[in-house]
Amino acid sequence: MPDTAAARPAGHGRGPASQAGMRRQNLALVMGAVAEGGPLSRAAVAAGTGLTRAAVSSLVEELMDGGLLAEHAPVASGRVGRPGTGLGVNEHGPAGLGLEIGVDHLAACLVDLTGRVRAGVRVPAGNRGGAPAEVLGRLARLAADLAHDGELRTAGVAVAVPGLVGPAPGTVAHAPNLGWRGVGVGDALRTLLPEPLRSLPLAVDNEANLGAQAERWLGSGAPDAVHVSADAGIGAALVVGGRLFRGARGFAGELGHVPVHPDGPPCPCGARGCLEQYAGVAAVLRAAGLQEAGGDPVAGLARRAARGDGAVLRALERAGTALGTALAGAVNLIDPSAVVLGGAYAELGEWLLPRMGAELAARVAVRPWDPGALVVSPLGRRGPVLGAAMVTVRRIIEDPARYAAA
Repeated sequence: MPDTAAARPAGHGRGPASQAGMRRQNLALVMGAVAEGGPLSRAAVAAGTGLTRAAVSSLVEELMDGGLLAEHAPVASGRVGRPGTGLGVNEHGPAGLGLEIGVDHLAACLVDLTGRVRAGVRVPAGNRGGAPAEVLGRLARLAADLAHDGELRTAGVAVAVPGLVGPAPGTVAHAPNLGWRGVGVGDALRTLLPEPLRSLPLAVDNEANLGAQAERWLGSGAPDAVHVSADAGIGAALVVGGRLFRGARGFAGELGHVPVHPDGPPCPCGARGCLEQYAGVAAVLRAAGLQEAGGDPVAGLARRAARGDGAVLRALERAGTALGTALAGAVNLIDPSAVVLGGAYAELGEWLLPRMGAELAARVAVRPWDPGALVVSPLGRRGPVLGAAMVTVRRIIEDPARYAAA
């Protein structure tokens, strides 16, 4: 979700709030407490938020009327007397629709307010060099098919793309592995979606950013982390204080073009010795002599590594060394609590981690390196599309009044 003032509840950081602004903030406070800790009794919500019981009851009724909260079985309050009725987020309420454009696939998933995936699909698609209108047309059809769910109301759409997004909202500035430059994905996709999807909020973001946010919301939850992932290229995202760090123009995280050997092979970006030339999936396949490997190349690498294929193991060791070298600079610079391997790297983590850990231990100077800080995301290659779906879910949880007014 864009880290802008518009993404925060009204009144935040803007001086004294109006009565309506205070109620909006308190609705978000109650919604957040239940989303994070539910099911909770009304008394527990009051104790946790500092609001009066009367105020909590009124706010809860408004959130229930809006379809955002639901009553559950009674929960113990720790006090003498009857247990209070439990409150939880409504699993039959609004949902987020996540879409993903990969170089060789399209994906979509529908996630409810609990963070549970209610429907999902991933289909092969040769998108490299594809005309944007054709790719987006296929994606729109996938979205329309998936969003047809009688129990849930889709409340927003977000799209993960393998490229730089911005500074114009919804525009892919450069996606080299797709061959796209300056493509207005948001506007173009909106015209292709059927109603009511066409009228919903629609966001576009880099796949690594959304993968990192999914990890924050559904995975390890580390508030300060470097999330590195691979598909056709290598992407990274920085989470600092629980928020995504985007950089001055929104282009932060281009780890794949950090030089690890300045005199190394040329990279399509114009530089030499970039990380992608050593640790990208294509580079690993080349090093293992598998350039012509068909099917799912990542799954193929994992199978061969598990069988002890020497060429594949050496290629993965080389990739792990290069990743550790590049990431050591990021760790020294921002001192994260975790380095997370996502995307294709999650499936290859068993063979990448040893060399990565050794390089980090040797090169991290700011403090002794904690081997436990290098982790594999449990979300795997689903991270970007899950993060896209969660953009809407988190927007509702963090500002439920905006959803109720939509």
